[in-house]
Amino acid sequence: MVSTRLIEAPQERVFQAFANPDQLKHWWGPNGFVNTIEKFELYPGGAWRLIMHGPDGTDYHNESVFTEVTVPERVAFEHREPVHRFTMQMTFTPVGAHTQLTWRMVFESATEFAKIKDFVIPANEQNFDRLAAHLAAL
Repeated sequence: MVSTRLIEAPQERVFQAFANPDQLKHWWGPNGFVNTIEKFELYPGGAWRLIMHGPDGTDYHNESVFTEVTVPERVAFEHREPVHRFTMQMTFTPVGAHTQLTWRMVFESATEFAKIKDFVIPANEQNFDRLAAHLAAL
């Protein structure tokens, strides 16, 4: 699955919004979610553990491992927990004074993707909306 958005901010600012956990916790996830980031080691082999607190009060524990980090152009990670496993490649491509942010998610199987695509597609769009709003407020 590929999601992409032109973000109205320079590449370095968009990259730092992800790379800085103090910023990331404010916009990661779909609408209504807030985050507790327990560990964020942004280097290959580094751990990323967070709890996404849903608007209904449900906590979603997430565990990932970074597989590639090229500042400020690319981040890749393996999402290992809780329910579905996937790999994510994030690219931050400068387009003038803006940044083309692209997320490529590969799930373990087409069946797994089919189960969650109706949630993931709009959730990624909401995530991009939240990122754009976060950057605009800085």
